[in-house]
Amino acid sequence: MSEPSKLTSRSHVSTIEWDMMDKTKFLPLSMLSSFCVRCTLYPLTLIKTRLQIQKHGEMYKGLLDAANRIYHTEGMSGLYRGFWVSSAQVLSGAAYIGAYEQTRHMTAPYLQQWPEIRSMVAGGVASVFGQTIIVPFDVVSQHLMMLGLSTNSANKDKIIYFRPLAIHLDISKSKFRTTLDIAQCVYQQDGFKGFYRGYVASVCTYAPNSALWWSFYTIFQDQLEKRCPVSTSLLFLQSISGVLAGFTTTLITNPMDTIRARLQVQRTNSIVGTFNALWREEGMLMFSKGLSARLVQSICFSFTIILGYESIKRVSVLHEYKDHVRW
Repeated sequence: MSEPSKLTSRSHVSTIEWDMMDKTKFLPLSMLSSFCVRCTLYPLTLIKTRLQIQKHGEMYKGLLDAANRIYHTEGMSGLYRGFWVSSAQVLSGAAYIGAYEQTRHMTAPYLQQWPEIRSMVAGGVASVFGQTIIVPFDVVSQHLMMLGLSTNSANKDKIIYFRPLAIHLDISKSKFRTTLDIAQCVYQQDGFKGFYRGYVASVCTYAPNSALWWSFYTIFQDQLEKRCPVSTSLLFLQSISGVLAGFTTTLITNPMDTIRARLQVQRTNSIVGTFNALWREEGMLMFSKGLSARLVQSICFSFTIILGYESIKRVSVLHEYKDHVRW
């Protein structure tokens, strides 16, 4: 990136780099933004997980049906089941974005001419860092998500409980106590490695997803900048680029995400075995399992997270670069 002295009064930077920001502003604001986005979109994560775990559509017919049935049988709290455990993703999010920006900074001398490759490498590395922190929380959170499933029988108000760990839900217990029971059962049945069940599948899902997402994001932003008038808001173009990147990567990686969810919740033993079981159950439909919820989640998440992320970068930019940042 150009030094301030080399920037003209008319020049602007399309990408605010790591060394251009005040980290004491950037990292705390990034964590706050991430928490707000995850809080807003968490119901879609829960619905996606349930759609991926169910067999042959026995519980829900789709995204809207699942949302309606969960709300009417479990209330609004049902849509946020396991949220406080999942909210630990804010910590992994800080590690993720720090690793992403630092990797971009370190690879700049070698990949400056190939920005999409630079973004791909940084996205992949960041995902590995993030998944290493979040998978244990993810495992517990997904079990919490599955504790209340409405049946598709004639009795619409009946609730059955999905218990892969043989945990009997005691409604008199607090959410914190139930969370501890799940964590204890995971440890008793599988030891510490139980908290990293599905870790390889998570990395195989999210590392390529992250690498592709940031690569597509860079490509789409570059193409939109070339084709849109200079007066167009760069923040708007970046937000649209995020949406396009999210849509594209979700279509590519959805089958692996379904396998990851099955590995973590149903405690299957291998990626290949889980794939074969899904194929026997669903056939070609396995490629679209939970896709509608995941697409909506990805599009909303991509738009809001980029809107927050790029805005925070602008707020955190060092004083000498402020005149060269285009909103």
